Amino acid sequence: MEAFVILVEPKYAGNAGAVARAMKNFGFKNLVLVNPAFSLDEDECRKFAMHAQEIIDNAELLNSFDEALEKVDYMVGTTSIESRDDKHHLRKTFLARDFAKEIYKIDGKVGIAFGREDYGLLNEEIKKCDLLVKIPTSDEYPSLNLSHAVCILLYELFVCKYEPREVLLADGREKEKMYEFFDELLDAINYPEYKKENTRILFRRVIGRAMLSKWEYHTLMGVFKKAIQAAKRNKQ
Repeated sequence: MEAFVILVEPKYAGNAGAVARAMKNFGFKNLVLVNPAFSLDEDECRKFAMHAQEIIDNAELLNSFDEALEKVDYMVGTTSIESRDDKHHLRKTFLARDFAKEIYKIDGKVGIAFGREDYGLLNEEIKKCDLLVKIPTSDEYPSLNLSHAVCILLYELFVCKYEPREVLLADGREKEKMYEFFDELLDAINYPEYKKENTRILFRRVIGRAMLSKWEYHTLMGVFKKAIQAAKRNKQ
């Protein structure tokens, strides 16, 4: 899947620059602008793009939405308004997160069209889209800033293919050793006998939820060791 971020008749150069920056943040390169109301060389555009100047430099300018349709195999529209009635299909939407899980199944060029800052995509443009995507927002003020909408949607797309760095977790033997140290610490500080069992269970649950890495395990074991030594010295 090759994605194209398509801004339809954007009005503000700063938004285009901020979109380019968001694209670089999440690994997208293809920016298309349909009949923008500004030049990409404007200072505001360049300033908001920050270190994504190459995306602005390589952006493609088109004259109409129909030209954008010809560039892609699949056109996705975005909207803040969705149909509430099953009988009206024009603005039936996918939630952004659900869409992100499906998009990588598409083999080809996918355009993601974002409408004008003031009133979005026209109904005639929406009719030509293969599907519509909506970012859930408050009914009190559902319309997002253009660059914010692009950023959120690209984030959702990025997360679906993101592979986090593998972290080695503490194994069962190491956790049992930590529980032994914890018991020893309770004894060293003269913790009340009648409270020990519940406190041991609490500690085991906390460590279980924490899913400690090996580095975290060794750090905590060092702390426990010094705490036990200090408590024993104070007893003498």
